[in-house]
Amino acid sequence: MASAVRAREPATARVGVPAAGQRTASLIGAPTDIGASDRGSSMGPEALRVAGLQAALTQRGLEVVDCGNVSGPANPGLIKVNGYRNLAQATAWNHEVHDAVYGELRAQRLPILLGGDHSLSIGSISAVARHCRATNRPLRVLWLDAHADFNTRELSPSGSLHGMPLACLCGFGPRELLRIGGESPALEAQWVRQVGIRSIDAGERRFVQHQELAVFDMRFIDENGMRKTMELALEGLHADTHLHVSFDVDFLDPEIAPGVGTTVPGGLSYREAQLCMEMIADTGRVASVDIMELNPALDVRNKTAVLAVDLMESLFGKSTLMQKPLAFADALIDT
Repeated sequence: MASAVRAREPATARVGVPAAGQRTASLIGAPTDIGASDRGSSMGPEALRVAGLQAALTQRGLEVVDCGNVSGPANPGLIKVNGYRNLAQATAWNHEVHDAVYGELRAQRLPILLGGDHSLSIGSISAVARHCRATNRPLRVLWLDAHADFNTRELSPSGSLHGMPLACLCGFGPRELLRIGGESPALEAQWVRQVGIRSIDAGERRFVQHQELAVFDMRFIDENGMRKTMELALEGLHADTHLHVSFDVDFLDPEIAPGVGTTVPGGLSYREAQLCMEMIADTGRVASVDIMELNPALDVRNKTAVLAVDLMESLFGKSTLMQKPLAFADALIDT
């Protein structure tokens, strides 16, 4: 299925051939709130662009190409049918996202998905998993979120698909969403590390425990600190590991990031979030990213988008660290 891209010329941050060794990142907008309970995250991609994401990543030494937006059905606001809201429309959007992300991976570029609600990660991570199968690379997914997103229709009170993407990727969900990348499950639970979780339904909690997902919730972070949390979440990466970061903006405390539809108090502070991103950057393994659930309709003068861009800079190497990182001494990091 060919991705429909909006009618504006893709913008590149630099003219000419990238310098030797320079990585190319591709921005892919997915402007829909089709899987969310609240409207507004469809405006997330433009808010991130307005906040200067392309220029910020260019400053980190990346060649940045803005591929524009994929397109899909309008949000009909359907009530729950057979346990799901807007399933057909969400499926169409996820196919478009999959095709766009997979195309960039095949071209050896680093795709950055600009959401849009978190259900779109089904398409992006299905593409990443497909690429890893094709290239015989191990995959690690860091799921940075206030929510586990491991609901099923039997467990979800709302039927909103943005609460189900990780379950779908692990093989539990509607058949329309399970094989977008060609195989189901797209992910094995042991490939995933969840960080920042602090809101989970009772049935969902039991299901997560039964699947033995590695979850570093806010209590764990409070008791052990961010450094220990990230050391454990990043443990076992290999030189050829494809590291995918799926960043839901509600991972952050709503005091610093109000522009999300499902705020949960007690999230990461600014400094904790910066350390998280800096330690991921220290691995030198980041190969694809989702930025999800930014809702400008609920934001204050685009402050959440600006913060998300700041954190993306840290994810790609911006740091105040004065000495060589110790945790991942073999990584080549330009700070």
